[in-house]
Amino acid sequence: MSDPSPRSPSASGSTPATAAPVRGEALDLLRGLAMLWMAAFHFAFDLNHFGLLQPRQNFYADPLWTLQRTAIVSLFLFCAGVGQAWAPASPLWGAGSGRFWRRWAQIALCAALVSAGSAWMFPRSWIFFGVLHGIAVMLLLLRLLRPVPAPALAMLALACLAAPSWLAQPLFDAPLLQPLGLMTRKPVTEDYVPVLPWFGVLLLGWLVGRHRRPEDWGLAVRALAPLATLGRWPLSFYMLHQPVLIGLLLLWLRLR
Repeated sequence: MSDPSPRSPSASGSTPATAAPVRGEALDLLRGLAMLWMAAFHFAFDLNHFGLLQPRQNFYADPLWTLQRTAIVSLFLFCAGVGQAWAPASPLWGAGSGRFWRRWAQIALCAALVSAGSAWMFPRSWIFFGVLHGIAVMLLLLRLLRPVPAPALAMLALACLAAPSWLAQPLFDAPLLQPLGLMTRKPVTEDYVPVLPWFGVLLLGWLVGRHRRPEDWGLAVRALAPLATLGRWPLSFYMLHQPVLIGLLLLWLRLR
């Protein structure tokens, strides 16, 4: 869920003011596919929630659903990492940082709205640290780590992916520490994307993006261009698709 219009930096690492935006359309396509997959997954979840999916499914334990969720989140975070690698280089603070902070504020605000909406719909399992919360934190970490050499970041990515298996302790089951991802039992929540191991996926996307520029990701199948266009608006789609799906289902149930 990175910025919808990254530019291709020049060889010096800066983006000329006159440069035209260069998109990696294949990345947009990959993100668009993830968005449609997410919508289909959530539609199945909503059908199950309203008792319309038979036989009833266990979205919290059945590998048919848990593995899909893992794949969808991985695609989103990988794409976010690639997109950040292609975004114009700018400091975390000071001149040139405004674009990053505007986008970050949008993500943080949407995360707060997701928490509020989930608390209304699922008061016992509301989303306190879902995918948008995780991305907001991870983007800050990634921005701080931009100057670190690629080999060190690759090692850090692998360490992040393995950390929950190595470092999980009951201490991290405390509510304030659960966003780290080192708990011994998953908290009761509808969506949970902690920093570990998921920051490792974002870092892998960042590393791929550093070595593959937007112009290297051309879209070969032009018939898929509309899907790539959809992939340019992940945050808007993420925020709107569930209210629309749930609203349509409630309307259908009422009319039925």
